[in-house]
Amino acid sequence: MTDINRSRPFDEYRQEQLRNPEFAAIFYALEPEFQIARQVLRLRLIHGLSQAELAKRVGTAQPNISRLERATINPSLSFLQRVATALNAEIEIHFNPVEDSTDSLTSPSITQNSLPIRSPSA
Repeated sequence: MTDINRSRPFDEYRQEQLRNPEFAAIFYALEPEFQIARQVLRLRLIHGLSQAELAKRVGTAQPNISRLERATINPSLSFLQRVATALNAEIEIHFNPVEDSTDSLTSPSITQNSLPIRSPSA
């Protein structure tokens, strides 16, 4: 039986779970959403803004910022552009080749480029 009072570092637990291929597949599939959440949260805190203050700058309700930071919504690109503008940031989208892919669309001229998406100036 597991000792409920025994705690261990999250990284140790995560590494153990990642040994399960099904868990690992889901974990890595969700990583882009969590990257967005971490970046928005980090920038909001750097700017010293509350969720309500950021929401006002974005033109949305505070619960939408909370959902974005918890990665529980799938935000539109236009919403992310408004968030980026409010945080004085730019959005960059990268398409990276999947390793071991034999797809003909993975030529270096197509996959190694990234396009910054500029948020309109306020």
